[in-house]
Amino acid sequence: MTIFLTVPFLLLLWLLSCVRVIKEYERAVVFRLGRLLRPEKGPGLVLIFWPFDTMVRMSLRIVAMDVPPQDIITHDNVSVKVNAVVYFRVMDPNRAVTEVEHYKYATSQLAQTTLRSILGQAELDDLLAERERLNVELQTILDRQTDPWGIKVTSVEVKHVDLPTEMQRAMARQAESEREKRGKIIHAEGEFQAAGRLAQAADVMSKNAMSLQLRYLATLAEIATEKNSTILFPIPINFLEAFGGRPAAGKSEEAPPHPTKEDS
Repeated sequence: MTIFLTVPFLLLLWLLSCVRVIKEYERAVVFRLGRLLRPEKGPGLVLIFWPFDTMVRMSLRIVAMDVPPQDIITHDNVSVKVNAVVYFRVMDPNRAVTEVEHYKYATSQLAQTTLRSILGQAELDDLLAERERLNVELQTILDRQTDPWGIKVTSVEVKHVDLPTEMQRAMARQAESEREKRGKIIHAEGEFQAAGRLAQAADVMSKNAMSLQLRYLATLAEIATEKNSTILFPIPINFLEAFGGRPAAGKSEEAPPHPTKEDS
């Protein structure tokens, strides 16, 4: 009697152990007696007939993998440390299990070697300014190499470029010199435009003497507003002529004509 109760109970336990629940973002790669069963199973309830079947769970979600800092010598012989992040996902779970051992570790090693190879061919200025183009190039190469494993590399982003202290100081001096150059160019351009305006103003004033005198008086008024104890300024003689003053020295008034005999 006990045997009749034990056998169904053991059979029930075996059936329960054969049931697996596969989540929506997972797939089950099943091997029956060592042979791969296609296609992969899931999501939902999956029957695994133990001990004849073995199952490997594979996640289909995107994996963000950090690439450790790599020592890179650029094309212009500058030593830098560069780290990046690689985004990839499993597209074919069967190949990710059968074609490569530990696909995450393999992808990480491949990303490190590709990072050193591609960035080592670029110059420092390109590494700092054209990072987007280098990211696309890295993604294309990694995706092509991981495609036989059933892995899709969706994106590669260079996170940080660590420059030596000497190079940082040199770049700071270069940036400061560039700013000074732009400042001098702007100042020279302003002087050039001001000189042109002054030349136009001089042409206008030369056609009207009174405007020149008014400008002279305005300048004296500006000087008088300053806190000066003594102000010395020259006054040209012809300056008084504009206000109806006496004629300049050296110009004698004409003598009245002498009376003639006819007048007497």
